[in-house]
Amino acid sequence: MRKKLLINELDIEEKSKGIIFLIGSGLAFSLMSVCVKAVGDRIPVSELVFARATISIIITTFFLYKKNISPWGYQKKLLVIRGLLGTFALFCIFKALTLLPIATATVIQYIYPTFTVICGFIILKEYLLKKIIYSVIIGWIGIVLVSKPELNTNNNIRETILALSIAILGALMTSLAYICVRKLTSKEHPLVIIFYFPLVSIPLSIPLIINDFVIPIGTDWLWIIGIGVFTQIGQLCITEGLRILPAGQATSLNYSQVIFASIWGVLFFKETLTNSIYLGGFCVLISTIISISASKTKQAKI
Repeated sequence: MRKKLLINELDIEEKSKGIIFLIGSGLAFSLMSVCVKAVGDRIPVSELVFARATISIIITTFFLYKKNISPWGYQKKLLVIRGLLGTFALFCIFKALTLLPIATATVIQYIYPTFTVICGFIILKEYLLKKIIYSVIIGWIGIVLVSKPELNTNNNIRETILALSIAILGALMTSLAYICVRKLTSKEHPLVIIFYFPLVSIPLSIPLIINDFVIPIGTDWLWIIGIGVFTQIGQLCITEGLRILPAGQATSLNYSQVIFASIWGVLFFKETLTNSIYLGGFCVLISTIISISASKTKQAKI
């Protein structure tokens, strides 16, 4: 009996650590969004991606060296594909943050679990429950609701639709990148997976910044360093959180990023949160929970 109590206490302590890591991840990623938003109107997105990748590769290389882990991995082709998808997603996410309010861009980004389940069914032949249809419908209702204020207040409808499309494309690319991560985690160390992201991002970013380089001045440097540091903290926290907690619970907790991002948007950028955004965010959260709970690792019966 005493042994059981000790095991339960250890389980509770471990789960508490997982919760702290995931909320910390949400906070770190939300602060990364603040940094992108603050400097994105002066520094090109490609330059921000390059800076973020450079900081990430320095930090990740340090940890790989410290733990005596080879950075090259075993599934090089899939690691490169994950890097390409992640880089494309990052360009879309950063661009969306410069064009849309932080809360709107972040809520749309969190539609990715729905894409992940659908893509998992198509690519990995994972079992798909019928209730995922409800998840998709609820998720897209959420997207329409959070987009409504932008469509109503912005005179340039074409520009707004483009910004929303970029945000949705970023969520799709994120889901595809996560599917690659899911396949990679069976053989690759998390630091190796993280390492390949900037390893691919840097050479892809260089051609884009050569003719469009803007020298950061003053506080721009702090915002740019913040992008790299907060992203790295977020990645490390979410990796550790996913190790401890089930995916469904982890994703729901990581949704705290939306709450943090909404607060920063109001405090730092004087953004307005409408009832439509609140309701849309709630719909996306429900869609996320259903998507994760509906995801099964069985082979689909065709």
